[in-house]
Amino acid sequence: MHQLTSWDADPVRAFRDFVTTTAFAETGRRPRADGTLKVLSAESAKIYIFMFNNLASWIMEQGLTFSTVGQADLLRFIGRTVKGKRVLNSKIAYRYLRLLERCYEHLEVTPNPAQQAILGIDRAHIAKDEAGRSLSEDQLERFFAALPAPAPRQRRSTPFDGWKRRRDRAMQVVMALAGLRVSEAIGLLVPEVGRQAALDGSIVLTITPEAKHDTSYEHEVALPRQGAEELRAWLQERETMAIPGQLVFPANLTGARMTRKTVYVQMRATFERAGMDPWHSGGRTLRNTFAKRRLESGAQAGELKDELGLALERSAADYRLTRVTPDPAD
Repeated sequence: MHQLTSWDADPVRAFRDFVTTTAFAETGRRPRADGTLKVLSAESAKIYIFMFNNLASWIMEQGLTFSTVGQADLLRFIGRTVKGKRVLNSKIAYRYLRLLERCYEHLEVTPNPAQQAILGIDRAHIAKDEAGRSLSEDQLERFFAALPAPAPRQRRSTPFDGWKRRRDRAMQVVMALAGLRVSEAIGLLVPEVGRQAALDGSIVLTITPEAKHDTSYEHEVALPRQGAEELRAWLQERETMAIPGQLVFPANLTGARMTRKTVYVQMRATFERAGMDPWHSGGRTLRNTFAKRRLESGAQAGELKDELGLALERSAADYRLTRVTPDPAD
């Protein structure tokens, strides 16, 4: 059995040493399609480390150690409230428990307190997550009308002034009409854009998880004519500018990758111009809207699951629960 001494003495350091190893990958439930293990990317590791640091701080505050934490303690951790409101919604609470379950599994702790906590959760007493936000048809049209620039255009003899605004426009259109995550849009590659349009004018985007999103499966989604025309125009301009690399939406003229922060800032600006609350709007809102529209147009949950690169049909079906948020009062 693995020794818990180092985890009790310095749990944060012990977890940092563990999370980027194949040993951590072995505790995962979703191996790659070819059966091989996938070690966490540095970006994903940061998220897990942040979560673990929160828990470690709480454990210390309670006068406990990693090895003495029990099922009841973990249920107290996820059930914390501030002014009557839960600190963690049910999905985030589950992620904390699942992360700890992997740690205790690695350490061969039996019984596994995190696993017991997961099994012992009384679903009737866990607050339901707030339904995600989606846009009404009117709000979506206003979003498109508020995009940051005219449609991309090819320019041969004049400077490419304002090209970043046209890049941002094309990216936001693609995210809205193909349901891409921010990470998927940032990492979209030119070879992943279908060259042959269908009879209805749509093109297929083939999204590979590599360097995009650790929990996504490879998937294909049709980008309808409106989005296809915007994307083709941008790609023509990008090619004429001779930007190196394969990223569809590069950060600069050297072909570097955009940051999520840049995308969030640009999208908030679009929502604000459209008269919607920019602080509760972003890539997730566009993805929710895409998914809900697909379900309402007759798509089955299994079909949507494949289009979004999800693991479970129920995850796709949950998009029906998203709701439209009224515009802020003047």
